[in-house]
Amino acid sequence: MFKMTTLALVFAAGMIGTAFGGDQYVDKTGFAVSGYDVVSYFDLPQSKVGQPQQSPLPGNTDITADYNGATFAFATEANRDAFLANPAAYVPQYDGHCAYGVAKGGKVPGNPTLWRIVDGKLYLNITKNVVRFWEEDIPGNLKTSENNWSGLEPKAASTDKIPDFSSAAPVAN
Repeated sequence: MFKMTTLALVFAAGMIGTAFGGDQYVDKTGFAVSGYDVVSYFDLPQSKVGQPQQSPLPGNTDITADYNGATFAFATEANRDAFLANPAAYVPQYDGHCAYGVAKGGKVPGNPTLWRIVDGKLYLNITKNVVRFWEEDIPGNLKTSENNWSGLEPKAASTDKIPDFSSAAPVAN
């Protein structure tokens, strides 16, 4: 299993933008983004606002990398290598917490199957209803969430559970 070195993590942490900094949200799978391959989101076509997105690829427990205090799983070694070359380009904003939740002033888990890429950045939301509210004004909600994040970021990662959104475990071997 390939892991980033501590020195690389320290260097990467210094290069992180404003939407990162606290602990990455990790759920009961033990992986960031519930074990989904964060690079795979960027290969999927995006649905129009108001339409559900395709599911990203499940990661493989044998193909991982550590970043921002969490282990990320990948479907392929090529995806892991792309991630390691520039992790900040792939990780979800707000350390994997719900973008709309941050806009409303809180840290709640992001559901990895409820996503949208905006200006090259991955954003997650917690429920389908929340996605609807967030998509009513994506630019306004992002402006608010960016303003809120500096006050929320130092707080610990959410300990809340993501609502049950699938019956199968997303991480593959």
